Amino acid sequence: MGAKFYRCARAHLVLKCDTVNVVGVGLGIAGKPMRRRDFITLLGSATAAWPLGARAQQPSQIRRIGVLISVSEADPEGQRSVQALLQGLQDLGWKPGTNLQVDIRYGDGNRERIAAVAKELVAAQPEVLEVETTPGTAAVLKETHTIPIVFTSVSDPVGAGFVQSLSHPGGNTTGFINIESSIGGKWLQLLKEVMPQVTRATVLFNLAAAPQADYYRRAIEAAAPPLAITTRMALVSDMVAMEKEIVATAQDPRAALIIGPDAFTFVHRFQIVALVNGANVPAVYPLTPYTVAGGLLSYGSDLPDLHRRAAAYVDRILKGAKAADLPVQLPTKFELAVNLKTAKALGLTIPASLLATADQVIE
Repeated sequence: MGAKFYRCARAHLVLKCDTVNVVGVGLGIAGKPMRRRDFITLLGSATAAWPLGARAQQPSQIRRIGVLISVSEADPEGQRSVQALLQGLQDLGWKPGTNLQVDIRYGDGNRERIAAVAKELVAAQPEVLEVETTPGTAAVLKETHTIPIVFTSVSDPVGAGFVQSLSHPGGNTTGFINIESSIGGKWLQLLKEVMPQVTRATVLFNLAAAPQADYYRRAIEAAAPPLAITTRMALVSDMVAMEKEIVATAQDPRAALIIGPDAFTFVHRFQIVALVNGANVPAVYPLTPYTVAGGLLSYGSDLPDLHRRAAAYVDRILKGAKAADLPVQLPTKFELAVNLKTAKALGLTIPASLLATADQVIE
């Protein structure tokens, strides 16, 4: 005899069998009185027939999310981002291995690899995906338009076609912008402060990793005339082309570089900084890790902070919110970092006013 148990509005235990109904403890089959001992015997045998899945239900179901980090697993900045996300989730009550399963994949800064791990993550059917960078978000959206996606480190989600608008994303995607376009003018101003004689600036982006390059170009070009600087956007496809642009810029002693924010320049930041410093060219970078790697100075958002904030959106989606209804958020935490050792090697003196406002000074 198959049997199932239900609890009614009055909290009476109801046993529904194939041929009889027994409600409460006072009635037996066909309405006849049932002794308590007989009922307990019936209850025990019915429980044995109760489907295992129903008996095994837990009050806290293990939920599943997928995470795509664009850099390699060995990159300490990638680990910082992962730890920030996990800490943010833990602060909200989500504990990996207890009530949350987290599948993490690393893209190694390679578009083919990013596409492959995006496919893996989507195939696992997580409830939410947390993804970083424009290439990473594009790769995941190529695989799914149903699984909710929370992105970080995306500069222009509207221009990239990820969302309809910042306030009303629509679709299955929302997230956190890493750098506003207006920051392009700030980079140019910083160059002028540390190198007053600068008259030309080359802006370097990777062609494949930075479809958002034009997003910054307008702000940089708008800020250039008042500073008496001419600018040129250079889109490069690999490190060979990057080196050629750096060497060419170094031919003019009044020229400097702006290294654009994209996944390619971030992954290759140590090589790029070494080439720039080797060519004796002042440069401003978009994020603190470039300055830690030896770059002259940087100004940009705190990437781990974006992942920490993204945890709140993952939490809300797991609790029933829709990505389409969660507005895209702008960065709230910016860092100015200065490397005095590099400045000295370049023969530059960092103004005291700039040092006073720096969040990190590397000596």
